[in-house]
Amino acid sequence: MAKLKQLEEFREEIDHCVKCGACRAHCPVFGAEKQEGRVARGKIALSQAVLDGEIKLEEKVLEDLSQCLLCGSCCAQCPNKVPTEEIVAAARRRIAEERGLSSFGKGVAAILGRPKLMNLLAKAGGTFSSLLLQKLPENSGLRLRFPAPYLDADRTLPPITGKPFRERVPETIPGNSAAPTIAFFTGCGINYMYPAVGEALLRVMRFLGVNVIIPKDQACCGLPAVSAGAAGTVEQLAEQNLAALTRRPVDAIVTACASCNAGLGKVYAEMGEDMEPLSSQVKDVFVFLVEQGLPEKLAQLPRAEQRRRVTYHDPCHLRTRGITKEPRQILAALPQVEFVEMPEAGTCCGLGGTYSVYHYENSKKIGAKKAANIDASGAELVATDCPGCIMQLQDSINHAGGTQKPVHILELLLEALPEE
Repeated sequence: MAKLKQLEEFREEIDHCVKCGACRAHCPVFGAEKQEGRVARGKIALSQAVLDGEIKLEEKVLEDLSQCLLCGSCCAQCPNKVPTEEIVAAARRRIAEERGLSSFGKGVAAILGRPKLMNLLAKAGGTFSSLLLQKLPENSGLRLRFPAPYLDADRTLPPITGKPFRERVPETIPGNSAAPTIAFFTGCGINYMYPAVGEALLRVMRFLGVNVIIPKDQACCGLPAVSAGAAGTVEQLAEQNLAALTRRPVDAIVTACASCNAGLGKVYAEMGEDMEPLSSQVKDVFVFLVEQGLPEKLAQLPRAEQRRRVTYHDPCHLRTRGITKEPRQILAALPQVEFVEMPEAGTCCGLGGTYSVYHYENSKKIGAKKAANIDASGAELVATDCPGCIMQLQDSINHAGGTQKPVHILELLLEALPEE
């Protein structure tokens, strides 16, 4: 049985933090609040004090530990590579064990752990979305018509599909016998909110002749449950995905969502050897496409006379795993795109899973900086590789009064391919 690490198991890593403060320059939450308890070294000190019995899990401690996006930006820049996001996640699990999950955390655990319930809620949301949500101008998202628990009325939401992506497509889509075979892990964002991204991925794989398996019994990667401290739910989902994704031999388990890539490839890898057959196979879609020579194939297509100016937002869960160049290689090769870098492309957009639910005002502050950088790029579109980031970027752009549109790179790829 795969198991998440307990806080006690991070004592050595906690001791490696020398409180140098290098994390202050890279923590999005500290940038928004300028409070020591919000920065990585502050959370490490709190976790150590909890371990040593010097403090109890009182409200101020809980508040500080909740103020983390789990983006990993601090660890990426830390001289000693202290995994603050893993330590904070373990501390949240400790809080859940001792005090129970929050009401929102209980909801997350209940829904994620029951895929049939998720499907039912998604279909209901798709059916009644016109009653519950109103369209914003220029197709830039939806807003709530009525107040809802945990959601601000001015938050932009994507429409929920009435028919999940995995119910639209067959489980097995054959390609060329000599081509690789992949398992496509759709994630919740593509399955329930952005099915067009999944359709675009399938079109690209057909273009390359790749054989695709889309296991019907795959579940959420569990990252929202990691954020909420719901250890049992994460472990349950990991076991379910292990069975679903390794049932048949494949050359890679491909993700088109940064958070899913981190969930399957990083969180699962830390849960013991049992998860190795899954975690070792996980590959971001653009890493896979570059390996298959797609940039060279795109370079052979005629360049469009009128090209759209596109910039790129690095999702934290790819950037901190070293996946930065492959998405850019694809964008730069697209014949209808003029690719430009934005300032600080690698800064967090402010979503952070459950963070943007608990701390929406801070989330908006962080998102406002990203919206300003998108505007400074002069781009018409901001492309990324994460459905969650697309949702957050649209919300931030709307609050800033911008006109740019966030898209998944796969959607731009679809535009570039010749008709079938």
